[in-house]
Amino acid sequence: MLKNYFKIAWHNIGRNKVSSFINIAGLAIGITCVIFILFYVQDELRYDKFIKNAGRIYQVNIEGNMGGQEYLSGTTPPPAGAALTNTFPEIETYTRFFNASDEIVRSEKNKQVENYFTESNVHGVDSNFLQVFNYKMLQGDARTCLLQANSVVITEQIAKKYFGNSPDNYRDAIGRVLLFDDDRKPFTVTAVLQNLPSHSSLQFDMLRPMISYPLVKRFSWSWVWTQMATYVKLRDNVPNDAAAMQKLESKFPAMVKTQAADAFIRIGQPLDELEKKGGKYILRLQPLTAIHLHSVNVGSNLTTLSDIKYVYIFSVIAFFIIILACVNFMNLSTAQSAKRAKEVGIRKVLGSVKAQLIKQFYTEAFIYTLIATVIALLLVLVLMKSFDQLSGKELSFGLLFSNNNLIYLVVVIVITGLLAGSYPSFYLTSFKPVEVLKGKLLKTSFGNLFLRNGLVIFQFTISTALIVCTIIMFQQLQYTRSKNMGLNKDNVIVVANTNRLGTGEETFRQQVSGLPGIKSTSISTSVPTKYLFADGYVPVQNTNEQIAKDITLTSFIVDYDFVSTLQLQLLKGRNFSKDFSDSTSVILNEAAVRQIGWKEPLGGYIEYPGGNNQKFKVIGIVKNFNFQSLHNTILPFALFHSSSKTYDIGSSFIVARIEPGETNNVINKLESKWKSFAAATPFDYSFLDEEFNALYQSDKRMGSVFGLFTMLSIFVACLGLFGLATYTAERRTKEIGIRKVLGASVQSVVRLLSKYFLKLVFIAAIIACPVAWWAMNKWLEDFAYRINISWGAFVAAGVAVLLIALITVSFKAIKAAIANPIKSLRTE
Repeated sequence: MLKNYFKIAWHNIGRNKVSSFINIAGLAIGITCVIFILFYVQDELRYDKFIKNAGRIYQVNIEGNMGGQEYLSGTTPPPAGAALTNTFPEIETYTRFFNASDEIVRSEKNKQVENYFTESNVHGVDSNFLQVFNYKMLQGDARTCLLQANSVVITEQIAKKYFGNSPDNYRDAIGRVLLFDDDRKPFTVTAVLQNLPSHSSLQFDMLRPMISYPLVKRFSWSWVWTQMATYVKLRDNVPNDAAAMQKLESKFPAMVKTQAADAFIRIGQPLDELEKKGGKYILRLQPLTAIHLHSVNVGSNLTTLSDIKYVYIFSVIAFFIIILACVNFMNLSTAQSAKRAKEVGIRKVLGSVKAQLIKQFYTEAFIYTLIATVIALLLVLVLMKSFDQLSGKELSFGLLFSNNNLIYLVVVIVITGLLAGSYPSFYLTSFKPVEVLKGKLLKTSFGNLFLRNGLVIFQFTISTALIVCTIIMFQQLQYTRSKNMGLNKDNVIVVANTNRLGTGEETFRQQVSGLPGIKSTSISTSVPTKYLFADGYVPVQNTNEQIAKDITLTSFIVDYDFVSTLQLQLLKGRNFSKDFSDSTSVILNEAAVRQIGWKEPLGGYIEYPGGNNQKFKVIGIVKNFNFQSLHNTILPFALFHSSSKTYDIGSSFIVARIEPGETNNVINKLESKWKSFAAATPFDYSFLDEEFNALYQSDKRMGSVFGLFTMLSIFVACLGLFGLATYTAERRTKEIGIRKVLGASVQSVVRLLSKYFLKLVFIAAIIACPVAWWAMNKWLEDFAYRINISWGAFVAAGVAVLLIALITVSFKAIKAAIANPIKSLRTE
């Protein structure tokens, strides 16, 4: 019997080639999307789970409020890990991860520099780091490789980069020496790691012992110098559920008050006074395996962070696309009911019972699904690299054979087959054989009509909502490119790490300023999109009366030309000038003035409470400018003059505004000039507008992936609409014939059929709009500066989906309208 089912099913597939192609295409696209989204979601969920004992490792975060600024930070002070481990027996050990600045690394051969590069992924770690994070080691001992201050651990790709491409280069690398930075301090390679997996939250190329960084030693006392990530590992017998972690965290405040008291007094911010002013400084624990997807509101130096909401969004899209494909199958199957009705009637007369006919139609559905699955697997194999480029992932077809994915695929096939075959099985088998053999099809009941119409409305509700979401996503991304940032980011070249020029930095800037094509230049400790330094200050009135509210200021140290080079807008007061002594001057932005509460900020003072109690006079106010992405609100900001020497972060940049169209010429001249100053130092530059665009790379990728699945869902929905158009045209064949005999034109017939479908699509658009509005409002919550959702996006989506539907329906409607009416009336 089963063999007979397959024969009949295969015969029907071959006899109805067009509908079979549409069925298989819709199911294949749906299953392809499901597989890609399954791979994507699994990759997102597997971050850091390869680490041994990952469930017992936690990142220490700080929930704070200092100077009126609320924050949740993934970076901590140097003493935090030791204090936690020594105070709480539940914690077995700790390790730290320090994000150092860019470093020049050189390899030598016969006392001559062989290779040199700027490395931006060098990190300082404690000696036990590779015991807590057990990355795969190709050569070396995790217990001893970081004990010596002059040791360095590198990855396999770094070994190839500096010591050649031989297959065993990591063996040759052990014992070799790399020279770091301008003083060319030698570090011996003590271990080589396998290249880190892409699903590791921590990404690095080189590891140096924490003790090799003087800056860390200098601030070893500080509880406010929060420049490193701290990870603690719980003991085996300690529960790691949420309740246990909350209980452990509740003990932290008392420890902080004891351990950090002296450090806060030293900077003039006693913890008791901080709390009285509404401030807080609380340590929190975040599971290692939750960092990648649950750190949207956590300030972090990690570059691999994503958002759990995208996992939910793409999972829902996968579900809807496969449902749309199944709906297509239902509609196309019922559209063929006129052709299959006599078959059902004859088989019933010959003794087939309803259960056998249901099995027959389910068999057909599963054959369609299996064929579609084979095609989907071929599409996945062919399109995998393209999807990786689009999504920024490193996926492979081999994932199909891991993580129980074959089982998941079988489940998808079974569910798809059951869903796709359910309605046609029960609908077609409900025909009465006597009426069918007389040429009378089962009359459409209200329930059947309602279900089919409801399916089409459902399809186009999903498609319209996705179109609206895609439009709004791209409008927001366009807004990020076109918004007035408060500065002019176009035609600005940023030359990095110019502090390496030492005393020649200013001379280099002066000579660069005179080059053709360069309008102005400036030196600063940082630039927008780069490293941010923040510290606490106390505002003081002209009367020297302190204002109760402290303030945290993010700041750059700049020269006289920074404001003019970036074209910041000076609202009040003056810029730094050579006509004044500005070593104790400061320029604030609007956000800082607003938070302090000054009615007249010019002439006011801000005092740094730590150390020598420096006091800075406010000489100017600049319009707020974005120095981070639009995801972040503009923070209180200050510009200090380079003569102030208020702090030293060991880095500086030169920004150069150039004439439009002179980019290539200017870059060549800059590089030539750089080599004349530092021949053995890499010339690293970027464009400020590209740096800003890079801040939205993750959003762009998600928008592109979302747009792709939106187009596929529209295509699948149109296949379903085509199915219903076919069904309706078949049911109204004789009506159309009579209308044509009575003089109806082709246009009137097309309008008759199209009007019915467009009404369904219009209803779908009305339903989709509030759903899309709610979803996009949720998405836009992550942007501090966002577009206002306008009705234009909904109108555009509605018009687009109506046009798509009209084109889809018109194809079948025109075919029915131009058919010979004699053929349709011949049976009467």
